Amino acid sequence: MSERHAAPALVVGLGCQRGCPVDTLRALLDQVLEAHGFGLDQVRGLASIDLKREEPGLLQLAEQLALPLTCFSSSQLTPYALQLSHRSEIAYERTGCYGVAESAALALAERLAQSPAKLLIRRQKYAQATLAMACCG
Repeated sequence: MSERHAAPALVVGLGCQRGCPVDTLRALLDQVLEAHGFGLDQVRGLASIDLKREEPGLLQLAEQLALPLTCFSSSQLTPYALQLSHRSEIAYERTGCYGVAESAALALAERLAQSPAKLLIRRQKYAQATLAMACCG
């Protein structure tokens, strides 16, 4: 019988193509949580870039999970470029930052923890979306 250690509080950074359905985002989240042995109850918030502030799939996911969605500007995400596992020129051309999911997860984790954050799960790609997780306490 395995016991869970003190469960870390997590934040989820998400990037997605325009029109990405909520089902795709939820499937990616569930898949990553299960693969790493985390529970949905450990997730404290969702984060993305401000360009996605009105993205229906992200808003629906936040509503479905009853979690806040925090959106950051590209200038707020840029400082995390050196911590990214993957730096995408395409993402930079489209958004002004090299990686939305990882940068957003780090930015929200730092805001919540009031200290430097570390990626727990690097960028995972699935269909039309990317996801990364950081620990915030």
